[in-house]
Amino acid sequence: MRAIRVSAFGPPDVLVPVDVPVPVPGADEVLVRVEAAGVNPVDTYIRAGSYSEAPALPYTPGADAAGVVELVGPGVTQGLEEGRRVYTAGSRTGTYAELVVCAEDQVHPLPYGVSAAQGAALGTPYATAHRALFQRGRAVAGETVLVHGASGGVGIAAVQWALAAGLTVIGTAGSAEGRALVAAQGDVHVLDHRAAGHLAVATDITEGRGIDLVVELLANANLGADLPALAMGGRVVVVGSRGTVAVDPRDLMNREAEIRGMRLPNASPADLAAAHAAIGVGLAEGRLRPVVGRELPLAEAARAHREVITGPAAGKIVLVP
Repeated sequence: MRAIRVSAFGPPDVLVPVDVPVPVPGADEVLVRVEAAGVNPVDTYIRAGSYSEAPALPYTPGADAAGVVELVGPGVTQGLEEGRRVYTAGSRTGTYAELVVCAEDQVHPLPYGVSAAQGAALGTPYATAHRALFQRGRAVAGETVLVHGASGGVGIAAVQWALAAGLTVIGTAGSAEGRALVAAQGDVHVLDHRAAGHLAVATDITEGRGIDLVVELLANANLGADLPALAMGGRVVVVGSRGTVAVDPRDLMNREAEIRGMRLPNASPADLAAAHAAIGVGLAEGRLRPVVGRELPLAEAARAHREVITGPAAGKIVLVP
């Protein structure tokens, strides 16, 4: 089968298409034929060797995909029969491939009304957004949430989750295309986070009370300015950062506010199960609608890694074998 291999950590060009043997599922494992694989920013950090947990070389990247169950190993019990449409949230052998082996609990049913490309946009982004909003951010109906960087995969997911939960939603994006995409999600206040004073506008939307929760996708650029915009008891959940940032502790003291970090790999099995159960309900009810911005051939994985970091965020990038 065809797969992407990384034999040395480095720039995107280390992503090389190769032919490899078809993996065989073991006990409690499932072999999935990949129809689309999701590309996440974390994939680029792992590839570059800058992530805290480096895989053994060589490896095939990717945790998110959607496709059809090809084969189940002994002991699989949750009704994942061959031919079942599924999405993956994690893998044993890497999803940038034509076939992938996953643990049984990394595979989830995909409704027929959701395309494979949309399914590949579910695993990491929607579980991350759910954990940021509800498990770490403690969001409740009636609060105001600012999604700082709302046009990418996690951002769109957070906007959709927040709308479904009855929150007032402010979403920011740095491009006209991204802002149009955020606005298309529903009753969202859309701001340009490249514009000076956008956080003052966000505070005005709350009639001066301040923002209850910020889902922060680029903390190194925004965190210092987020804090003065918070309401009393406000929270910032840091989902992404590409460097360091200075903050004024008095902004936290004055508002009795909190900065809370999160990494999806730190989630407990119970938290992950809750997130994916909620994803299933949200898809069935039509409240969650993954947005795919670009579909690229699997062989163009290097291009996908460049664009997910440098390109304007406008939905999910997926690879198609």
